[in-house]
Amino acid sequence: MLAPPTDSAAPRPSVLTGRRNVVAAVLTALVASLLLFVPMRSAHAADTLLSQGKTATASSAENAGTPASAAVDGDNGTRWSSAAADPQWLQVDLGATAHIGSVTLNWEAAYAKSFQIQTSADGTNWTGIYSTTTGTGGNQTVSVNGSGRYVRLYGTVRATQYGYSLWEFQVFGTVDGSTTPPAAGTLLSQGKTASASSTENAGTPASAAVDGDNGTRWSSAAADPQWLQVDLGATDTISQVVLNWEAAYGKSFQIQTSTDGTNWTSVYSTTAGTGGVQTLNVTGSGRYVRVYGTARGTGYGYSLWEFQVFGTAGSGDTGGTGPTSPPTGPIQGGGDLGPNVKVFDPSTPNIQAQLDQIFAQQESNQFGTQRYQVFFKPGTYDGLNDQVGFYTSVSGLGKNPDDVQINGDITVDAGWFNGNATQNFWRSVENLAIKPVSGTDRWAVAQAAPFRRIHVEGGLNLAPNGYGWASGGYIADSKIDGTVGPYSQQQWYTRDSSIGGWVNGVWNMVFSGVQGAPAQGFPNPVYTTLNTTPESRDKPYLYLDGNNYSVFVPNLRTNASGVDWPNTPGTSIPLTQFYVAHPGDSAATINAALAQGLNLLLTPGIYHVDQAINVTRANTVVLGLGYATVIPDNGVDAVKVADVDGVKLAGFLIDAGAGNSAQLLQVGAPGSNASHAGNPTTIQDVFARIGGAGPGQAQTAFEVNSNDVIIDHTWLWRADHGAGVGWTTNPSDYGLRVNGNNVLATGLFVEHFEKYDVEWAGQNGKTIFFQNEIAYDAPNQAAIQNGSIRGFAAYKVDDNVTTHEGWGLGSYCNFTADPTIIQDHGFEAPTTAGVKFHDLLVVSLGGMGQYAHVINDTGPGTSGTGTTPSTVTSYP
Repeated sequence: MLAPPTDSAAPRPSVLTGRRNVVAAVLTALVASLLLFVPMRSAHAADTLLSQGKTATASSAENAGTPASAAVDGDNGTRWSSAAADPQWLQVDLGATAHIGSVTLNWEAAYAKSFQIQTSADGTNWTGIYSTTTGTGGNQTVSVNGSGRYVRLYGTVRATQYGYSLWEFQVFGTVDGSTTPPAAGTLLSQGKTASASSTENAGTPASAAVDGDNGTRWSSAAADPQWLQVDLGATDTISQVVLNWEAAYGKSFQIQTSTDGTNWTSVYSTTAGTGGVQTLNVTGSGRYVRVYGTARGTGYGYSLWEFQVFGTAGSGDTGGTGPTSPPTGPIQGGGDLGPNVKVFDPSTPNIQAQLDQIFAQQESNQFGTQRYQVFFKPGTYDGLNDQVGFYTSVSGLGKNPDDVQINGDITVDAGWFNGNATQNFWRSVENLAIKPVSGTDRWAVAQAAPFRRIHVEGGLNLAPNGYGWASGGYIADSKIDGTVGPYSQQQWYTRDSSIGGWVNGVWNMVFSGVQGAPAQGFPNPVYTTLNTTPESRDKPYLYLDGNNYSVFVPNLRTNASGVDWPNTPGTSIPLTQFYVAHPGDSAATINAALAQGLNLLLTPGIYHVDQAINVTRANTVVLGLGYATVIPDNGVDAVKVADVDGVKLAGFLIDAGAGNSAQLLQVGAPGSNASHAGNPTTIQDVFARIGGAGPGQAQTAFEVNSNDVIIDHTWLWRADHGAGVGWTTNPSDYGLRVNGNNVLATGLFVEHFEKYDVEWAGQNGKTIFFQNEIAYDAPNQAAIQNGSIRGFAAYKVDDNVTTHEGWGLGSYCNFTADPTIIQDHGFEAPTTAGVKFHDLLVVSLGGMGQYAHVINDTGPGTSGTGTTPSTVTSYP
């Protein structure tokens, strides 16, 4: 992030930034050159065509006449074609593990420019064995060297405005001698206990699908998603599932297994179900097996005459084995907060020395693994200066902010970075009162550094010492008695607060529900001011209830203005109702605790998970301390939230792992349609990072499918510096994808994704404040070509949306790899009366690339090197 100094001079890249980009370019070139010398296995004369006639599935089909199966039928007159969107995939199940020597792609006119060939042992975790960004179409035969039961084409950039289209997808190789296609095995499901998400009526129960009678059936409600599951009574090996559909069948569905009935693993997936009798060869194990339908083939529900599971019966052990198995007994709530939570009271000796010790370790520890939470018990503390470094949260343990009085300072400055505050990320302060020694406290931060529920008995300076560059930030539920001075801060968002005044702004200062905020004035002065915030629920926080810890959950507010304290309405939950997790705890244990009905408190540290943390119960609270960090391994999702009421996610970082996760956070399964208007899910101070701390990949950072979700302050960042950074090193297409209706974002920071940073498909969405930088490292114009459009918009509202509104949105470009790149639109949206935008801007940082327009074809483009915003005050 580059910000201008306080005068109007154009910003210039810092020496460190320039070096960073040179290093990235050198490494990219080196990797590319090394790839030229990777030996590839040529197709062997003895290799056999393995794919023809096998089961094929795809991410989508253009229509019923172009199914996935048409690409493996040996007929060059039939074809598979996808929807006209990126990415898309086609995969074939070879039925057994094979060594793959070559793949032939017989393209129709709609071909892929960028795609990968990938293999998998389980259809879930994929390994790339071939990649290109210069696909030619026609008939391509690529020599590869890999193995797997599943092989897929994964397309990321289309060469035309149409979808992907293949006459034939042929996989050649040799079946491993040790592996044979699975046999049906024993019928395990008949007469076992079955349950379902719903039933159409009393005459179509779940049990009717496992009774062995083809004249009885289970049928569901006419809605998506729906599921039917059977409890096999023991952990069994599953080799085949037979679905005998009635006329109302599933078009898109998965077969899933589970050891506990809560955490599910997909062993088969299709978006082109045919109905009738489907025999599916699968590989998996579990006590529970279910069919999970996401798209119906008719206007009715799902209906099965029989659901048959075949395989080999297990020994009767239902708990699984190994270190990731959940505990067998009840899990206790409460417990110790761990060594990296520091709790002080006014009588604690040497508080300053302990704070200094933490800061000395964390001041420049931008990508380290250390995490700290500092708590102050209620009381008065004199003469402190708590300098807050990376991954450090400082909080009061009172019920109200004024219960903890700091007569001193809580400071963020930028001495570690030569007075440049644009990388002062990942730190926070919350729930206390500060009386600054000089009369003004300094909080010079960038992204992911919230200032919440604070009473400043004086002024607040948001710039570093010397007024160097700064790029933040976020204030909520706070009272600043004096004046707030952003000075060199290029943008800032303040919500539901009270201030004594606001002195200036650089590009984009946004206020909602702030008493004392400056009047609306964008673009000169640069103020966007809303009198109230439509909806807000302030973040849950830990406090001392007498001598015991509890978590307080504030109530939902509508049309909010000013702070909600003292005497905040809400609910107190004792810590004994939380599973207090520590680094090293397995995802299976965490999920068992959640399934048992406990909430979750993540103490500071790093949590590697080999399965998603699954939040399935309404009103569950997941609260992180000290930037607790979740890293998904082997390409799993990090956190999944069911389509239920009132989940609260707060205060943690998700750091992408080396495997390519489909998404890091998913709220609601695709197709979720329940209303949560009276009790929305909230996502607060939950951040995502792809790369930077090391290699990381994710297709999408956050995906929101549920309706009525509030995203209150997030930073989704595809890293542009640090380790594991580069256009092909930490790939990630999308930052935030919203499919649910009535979703509100307050304080949305999303940067550097390779396609849309934000893509919004749900109706009646709202965003108050958006900060964005387009990916710096696009190698050239062609790499970001979006059909006939130059570049993917920073914020895209899909064409089918009829109601949407945004206030105070900004996007900046800084194409360091190729400054000649032109971005057609900062923002894209359908032109209709119900889709409205207020106070938009685009900026070219020092002329490193340009925007042609602000939104669609409206608004002046940027030009030259003056770093002057181009603005639109109202659209349409």
